[in-house]
Amino acid sequence: MKKLFAALAGALALLSTQAVAQTPAWPQRQVTVIVPFTAGGTTDLFARIFTQAMQQKYNVPFVVENRAGAGGTVGAGAAARGPKDGYTLFVGTASTHAIAPYVYKQLNYDADRDFQPISLFATLPNMLVIANNIPARNFAEFVAYAKANPGKLNYGSSGIGASNHIPAEIISNLIGTPMTHIPFRSSNEIMNALVGGHIHLAFDNITFAWPQAQGGTVRAIAVTSAQRSPTAPDVPTIAETFPGFDIGTWHGLFAPAGVPRDVAEKIAADVREIFSRPDVVARLKEIGAVASPNTPDAFTAFSRSERERYQRIVREARIEPQ
Repeated sequence: MKKLFAALAGALALLSTQAVAQTPAWPQRQVTVIVPFTAGGTTDLFARIFTQAMQQKYNVPFVVENRAGAGGTVGAGAAARGPKDGYTLFVGTASTHAIAPYVYKQLNYDADRDFQPISLFATLPNMLVIANNIPARNFAEFVAYAKANPGKLNYGSSGIGASNHIPAEIISNLIGTPMTHIPFRSSNEIMNALVGGHIHLAFDNITFAWPQAQGGTVRAIAVTSAQRSPTAPDVPTIAETFPGFDIGTWHGLFAPAGVPRDVAEKIAADVREIFSRPDVVARLKEIGAVASPNTPDAFTAFSRSERERYQRIVREARIEPQ
């Protein structure tokens, strides 16, 4: 009997060794990283930091595929249906994985079930910027102006459910003044429209909003995070007027659910290495972002907590699903 058990153990060990040997190391070929917004935006920037570093490390192509539309949900749906082998990845955001489930009646993906979170990339606030022809120099003056001109202001965002759409709707409800929503495909388009005087305001990523404000083409009024941004410390938070207001955004890497666990762990380790590099951390700080890489388990817990938080925010903002 002992000899039988020994023989079985030996056979199992051999099979295990053969299975490991037959499992190809990742990556062996091109990896496609789907970005749900247009090229040149903040999400695209994070994706290219990742892909360029990975391509240099593994000497295989890492290709960014921009699939924009519907606040990022078009690209998310495409990624959810991708192969589960680690060769299709997705840069998700608060918009695609925390907000969209509560502002769209019909999504072609399940933010929890259809994705394996890999690692967070970074977090950053949005910034309220207004056109220079709006006679407001601070947030209090802006609120007063909006109340004095009900229904006359419009704002740009990346679409229903985008992280730059939600804060505008919340502020509109808080001050009791309707504002017209004008969707765009990218932050570049939003900033161009704002600088050109075609829209009145935007709650856009600090990455794009702050350089324009520094250049004097728009006016920075407030940031949407709970704390002031180290990048723009003189710009107050909305929370200083409305305590508890905290509508930042985040970007992270996902894979279609079912990706091998060892592959997910390997990619997450690479993200942690890349987004911990001093030059990358410094680069992100310059644009108002905080590098925040973590583990698949930590990112999974974070994503779920964000969905719970935004479910409450969307309900309290009385945003009707589209």
